[in-house]
Amino acid sequence: MRLRALSLAISSLLATSCLHAEEQAEKLGEIYVEGKADTTPAVTRTQLDDSSQGLPADGGDFLRDINGVSGIRMGGHGIDPVIRGQSQNRLNIILDGAYIHGGCPNRMDPPTAYSALESYDSVTVIKGSQTVIYGGGGSGGTVLFERQPPRFKDGKSYLGEVDAGYKGNSKTKEFSADIAAGSETGYIRGVLGYKDADNYEDGDGNEVRSAYENRSGNLILGYMPDQDKRLELNFEATREDDTLFAGAGMDSPKSDADNIRFKYQQSDGLGPFAGIRAEIYSSQVDHLMDNFSLRELSAPMLMGVPATSDTAGGRLYGDIMVGGSNLTIGIDYQNNERDADRFSGMPMMAQPTTLQSIMWPGAELEQTGLFAELAMPLGEENLLKLGMRYDRIDASISRGDEKPDLGPSPTPNNLYAAYYAETSDEQTENNVGGFIHYEHTLGDGSLFAGFSRSVRTADATERYLASFSRNMMTGMDSSWVGNPELEAEKHHQLEVGYKWQNAGLDTDITLYYNDVSDYILRDKARGQDGILVANGTANIYRNVDAEFYGIEWQAGYRLSNSLKTSASLAYVRAENSTDDRLIAQIAPLEATVSLDYASGDWELGGSVRANAKQTRADLENGSGQDVQETPGWGVIDLHNRYALSKNSSIRFGVDNLLDKRFAYHVNRANVDPFNPEAIQVNEPGREVWLRGSVKF
Repeated sequence: MRLRALSLAISSLLATSCLHAEEQAEKLGEIYVEGKADTTPAVTRTQLDDSSQGLPADGGDFLRDINGVSGIRMGGHGIDPVIRGQSQNRLNIILDGAYIHGGCPNRMDPPTAYSALESYDSVTVIKGSQTVIYGGGGSGGTVLFERQPPRFKDGKSYLGEVDAGYKGNSKTKEFSADIAAGSETGYIRGVLGYKDADNYEDGDGNEVRSAYENRSGNLILGYMPDQDKRLELNFEATREDDTLFAGAGMDSPKSDADNIRFKYQQSDGLGPFAGIRAEIYSSQVDHLMDNFSLRELSAPMLMGVPATSDTAGGRLYGDIMVGGSNLTIGIDYQNNERDADRFSGMPMMAQPTTLQSIMWPGAELEQTGLFAELAMPLGEENLLKLGMRYDRIDASISRGDEKPDLGPSPTPNNLYAAYYAETSDEQTENNVGGFIHYEHTLGDGSLFAGFSRSVRTADATERYLASFSRNMMTGMDSSWVGNPELEAEKHHQLEVGYKWQNAGLDTDITLYYNDVSDYILRDKARGQDGILVANGTANIYRNVDAEFYGIEWQAGYRLSNSLKTSASLAYVRAENSTDDRLIAQIAPLEATVSLDYASGDWELGGSVRANAKQTRADLENGSGQDVQETPGWGVIDLHNRYALSKNSSIRFGVDNLLDKRFAYHVNRANVDPFNPEAIQVNEPGREVWLRGSVKF
């Protein structure tokens, strides 16, 4: 009902609406500029056409090439991004204006798993909390996968691009087609994508369970009655089949997502508004995982988990010019409903049919936000930005007292009470956040400083997961239980940075510190304060205080008109200050050095990626999320591009040229309770890749 009310409110404003997409980008003009992987401190915008990457599996895989961004690997697909040591919904991942939340409680399918890269034009990464426009939380950063309307040139009424690629090792085959037709008053665009990958081998020749098949399709309809207005309707479908995960106790036979987006933008304004923009979206995810259909059964019972995650929402905002300042005000809404059941059965059965756990018991999170952001020039050399937002959160479950079929299995509420002495009631939060950001031009560079407060509410898994697991022979309990009484996280961040550019040299550096109250920690149940169970094997959630701090640096130097070199460093430390413990899943010092040559029809380049040894692992009385102290490593990548003609090109290269065996520290461990030895998922060994593109 609230979504319908929001839709009606937006519809009533459509006749007077909206802000053109490029003008929204101009509001961030002091943060980033257009170009190839253009970067200012803490913000990076990359045009996908200009990327030198080979064949990234998904958006999370693509993001790992950006300085300060890591990615958690469980298999060949579904890389879960990490920015400044923060992941999951500490990041706002927005796909062409829409939120999508995955259907796997164990995050086989983070939002980036549904980001079909062939259908996007650019990716913007805003690290830290520098804006309030894109939703509550987002303490680690915001990632925008963006599409632009097709631009027809030279009197043509159509345009398109066809790509095909192949990657050795995993035998990945990739094909995409992006075709648009129209005129200055409207357009239709269709995008199709297909990927099929086998298991890959790591640098020691060990096969890693990582195969997947992915298909995606987009149909985009646009109407522009004049140059100041645009309406767009987008239908998107993603189908993922037979996805294998070395870092999980289950695989995913299917994971389907369907999305509908509607946008209206008007840039000629109304009354005090210079422009207004409206967006409505709906995303449905249908995800299935099991331990028998794609792997040899290693457990005494068949297990299958069908899950759904449905998200609906919208955003309405506009600009008011106040003197030389720009004030953006708006409202947004998001509702996410999740259900997941785990069924068990005897090994001789075709399918498990006994309801064993109600993992997501009809969990619903509803969020309504109000926000305002002001960009105020102070003379010619200074810019002040201020932002504030208020979010109301309503959280509840509808199946808390439902009893599973299996005798020993408790209801979700009974499981919460056994671990936290609390059952689930409907909860409401009133969260207030904001930021202040100052930039000063200094010589050939600019200096910035910022302070922010962002509040992140617990997600459905942290609040309401009710996975009951007990070995009936030993009595050992390895349940995984959400905590309905969690407080929201409060992040207070301070960051300073400097960017300098002169002649052929450009460099920037950012330092940041993040003090977190009520950080939501996934931990083992050891009878901590508020935890009634002390077996050390069950997974629980609790609030602690934490600190994150780090540095990011990058530089580029043009040696000649054709030759350029660049380097980058990123480092983050994180501590649980309540328990004087390390926090898991934190990347070590990361570095990249690259050299690129471009002349005529050729572009040649190479890079060295390196990670230091991570000795700060959460192992002793730890949370179970870190596998080990991960060894350091360095790998060499080569990439080339040759323009066959004005409209066609071929790219080819080699990743991990020396066939090194290595793993990112944040990569997952196998968490199969019947195969308890932790195995960190290794990255692919040597991969030769080839990609061809034709535009018309």
